[in-house]
Parts: sequence; C-alpha cells; structure tokens
Amino acid sequence: VQLVESGGGLVQAGGSLRVSCAASGFAFDDYAIAWFRQAPGKEREGVSCISSSNPTTDYADSVKGRFTISSDNAKNTVYLQMNSLKPEDTAVYYCAADPGGDCDEWWIAALYNYWGQGTQVTVSS
Repeated sequence: VQLVESGGGLVQAGGSLRVSCAASGFAFDDYAIAWFRQAPGKEREGVSCISSSNPTTDYADSVKGRFTISSDNAKNTVYLQMNSLKPEDTAVYYCAADPGGDCDEWWIAALYNYWGQGTQVTVSS
C-alpha cells in the first residue's frame, strides 16, 4: 500500500487549497481513507474521513462547513478541498488508509496501518 499526498502550500487566511492523496496497492472499491493534520507541538488530529461503503463522509467540528472530502475512484485518489482557511489550519496534512474499513471511530490514528508522507499547509494571517 502506498499513499502519496500533494497540493499543500502557502495561502492567505480566507483562501482555499486542495490536497490530494493518491493511493495504490489495495482495492479502491472497499476502503476508508482519512485526513489527519499535525501542527508543531500538537498531537495529530483527525480532520475528515471518507469510506466506499454507503458512501460515508465525516468531519471534525473544527472544519465542518469549510472542508469537503471526496474521491475519484477512477484515479484512486481522495481529495480534501479546504476553503475559508484560517491560520490555525496550518499543519502537515497526512492521509491514512484502512483497506476494507469504514469511518467508524475514524479519528483514532492508531486504527490506520498505512500513512502518506504528509504535505505542508501554511495559512498566513
């Protein structure tokens, strides 16, 4: 299993970014993929999850209404569209995969065996 994030960068507060997670090595019709983020000196926190079953999406309260998770099964890629960005959204963003899983308790990082290398998102004030 391989996960490769891309699309991070520097943006002003109020702006938008879309980060991508390209996945390989597992069936992309049965999975859960979550986005986490980690700011310096802080614990890794769950941001959003999408699963192929139903399908299901869920979000942390801090990003509801601003972030949208989606998937393109033809490209084996999950996206996180981030709008109305705030300086507190600054972090390294990671995607994590649970092949065959769903979004139950998706915010628990220990449930995921596969992680990408991360992409930096910096929001300036």
